[in-house]
Amino acid sequence: MKHMKKIYTYITVFALLVFSACTDGFEEMNENPNEPTEVSPQYILTFALESTINNYWGNKTRNQRLNFDHAMSWVGYLTRNIYESEGDNYNVQPSVNISNWEVFYTDGLINFEKIVEFSDENSDDPNSNYEGIGIGMKAWTYALMTDVWGAIPYSQALSGTAEEAIYSPEYDTQESIYAGIIADLELANSKLDVSGDGISGDILFNGDILLWKKFFNSTRFKLLNRQAHVVSSSAAEMQAMLADPTTYPMIESTDDIAQLNYGGLSSNNPWNDVLIQQSRTDWNISEALVDVMLELEDPRLEVYATPGSLADGVYSGHPNGLPGEIATLYLGYSATINQDNFAQTNSPAVLMSYAELLFIKAEAALDGDISGDPQEFYEAGIAASFDQYGLTVPAGYASGTADKESIMTQKWLALFGQGIEAWTELRRTGYPELPDHDPRAIFMNDGVLPTRIVYPSTEYSLNASNVAAGASLIGGDNMKTELWWVE
Repeated sequence: MKHMKKIYTYITVFALLVFSACTDGFEEMNENPNEPTEVSPQYILTFALESTINNYWGNKTRNQRLNFDHAMSWVGYLTRNIYESEGDNYNVQPSVNISNWEVFYTDGLINFEKIVEFSDENSDDPNSNYEGIGIGMKAWTYALMTDVWGAIPYSQALSGTAEEAIYSPEYDTQESIYAGIIADLELANSKLDVSGDGISGDILFNGDILLWKKFFNSTRFKLLNRQAHVVSSSAAEMQAMLADPTTYPMIESTDDIAQLNYGGLSSNNPWNDVLIQQSRTDWNISEALVDVMLELEDPRLEVYATPGSLADGVYSGHPNGLPGEIATLYLGYSATINQDNFAQTNSPAVLMSYAELLFIKAEAALDGDISGDPQEFYEAGIAASFDQYGLTVPAGYASGTADKESIMTQKWLALFGQGIEAWTELRRTGYPELPDHDPRAIFMNDGVLPTRIVYPSTEYSLNASNVAAGASLIGGDNMKTELWWVE
């Protein structure tokens, strides 16, 4: 495979962006009105959103799926009945690190930056709503990346086309990245104007600016909560947001869920591509999830999973990390992903749900960072998760006490599909407590749940001194290094 150009100077601004003709000394006569030198933000937005969210949810290409193949297994949602070395046993193929890094930077961050550049007050066509979305989606993407790798290029990452270009960007600490993206999410909220200019190309919220504000504010609240135990000012900022819902609207019902509904302007759900179009049957539902949901008599199990074809309607989980020759013995007996709900062409990719926000509030209230009854937030979070799938909470289901373990375990159950998010929360809090490994399982990484993934080999080829410095910021480039927000 040929090396890409250095990703910080390689701009993927969508196929409609063409190079301007040379106009040295005869600009006017050589300008072609049919070949624009800039692309409208609406076209960049569609491409950037779809590429970034596809990559986050589960790339359709083998050995590139961080969420679907790796994080979903690491948190006990899925397991493999073959090719266990593709994530299930804690092995990470180098192509996973490379492809995810490149897509998030080149297809996502650089294009969101171009949206800001093409729509800010200094542009030819200012539009604060495009600008706010570009700023907020940069923050969302950076948050995802720093939670996966730790220290990453941030402050200099998009400077490859600046007047004083930086082609070898330095790495920033996770603490400083969090400070920057939390500030940017507040800036995005201030830029977004529900009475302002309209936008097009929005495949996430169909131009509804209020929903964008709710998503970005809810994300900011989540990040403040995630760092609250290490940044003392976080509690005051969360309280200020809750005290002023007019300025800081957040997700307030299941109707406000931030999710990409595939179909229409966007392509089909990548899980559909893998499970149905490619007819892949490599995945089963982990026994970690099935056992908890059976014990709770949780009706969401029928939403998430389908009994094995030979299981006579009985839900049975599949142990993680089994070698292929053992794992295949479970075929037909272990439950599989409910394709009707998660693998149709228009099945959604969820970025943030109402249930998730309520569980965040429950944890923050339990920790004393915000006012309110953690029990009420906890029970409301469970109800919102059930409502998300058209279900009602069974009588007596939420009778337990809202302690840290119960809040985080219910949050884990509600995050099914959002493997990376669940992995972050598991690493941060230690919950849920996953079962001991099956004695027949064989795990890499000394059997230790990965705490991050390593930097891509391309960084060592193209940005060697800075990636080495980045590794020193976190205590070493390995999959046992704890990140900054671990409690």
